[in-house]
Amino acid sequence: MVKTKKTELLFVASILRQLKLGGRAAVVVPDGVLFGSSKAHQQLRQELIDNNQLEGIVSLPSGVFKPYAGVSTAILFFTKGGNTERVWFYDLQADGYSLDDKRTELKGTDGNDLPDAKANWKQYRDLVMSNASATDIEKAFGDKTQKAFVVDAADIQANKYDLSINRYKEVVYKEEQHEDPKVILKKLKTLESEILADLNELEGML
Repeated sequence: MVKTKKTELLFVASILRQLKLGGRAAVVVPDGVLFGSSKAHQQLRQELIDNNQLEGIVSLPSGVFKPYAGVSTAILFFTKGGNTERVWFYDLQADGYSLDDKRTELKGTDGNDLPDAKANWKQYRDLVMSNASATDIEKAFGDKTQKAFVVDAADIQANKYDLSINRYKEVVYKEEQHEDPKVILKKLKTLESEILADLNELEGML
């Protein structure tokens, strides 16, 4: 399937080869598998997209395997056979534990994206299994500024089968509002006058 000595690529290729037609797998891989530029990297990703069904990718934060490893990872969900129409992505930023070497459990739901990821994955799978139209799927997961979104296989093919979430996720930047320089200078002069008055008052007390 791929000519390489890289164990992470051979690992995925071996799992894919051993699956029966229609068999499914979820595999944790280093991020390099998703965007590596070598011929073997691209061949494996092309195999997953063109000759199998790459269903979803969950991008994990870099500290999930600390203290053993700090490498960024992702989970690939795929089914052997068929071909890929679209890929569901999820940008998981917190798993309920601190991302340092201590991996302390965090209280509350703010520090844990896992329940939301599971709920979104179930919603997406339900749409797929009910043969929902591309329009309905796009309506539910077309917003690429959200944590969960879908990308058409054609877009991935056009990007040399790059599966990095950052290639497709759209970031919304908040526009900063700045005061007019003349207003800022006026405020500085006022502040300086107040400081000078305080200094004069202090000097009179000495």
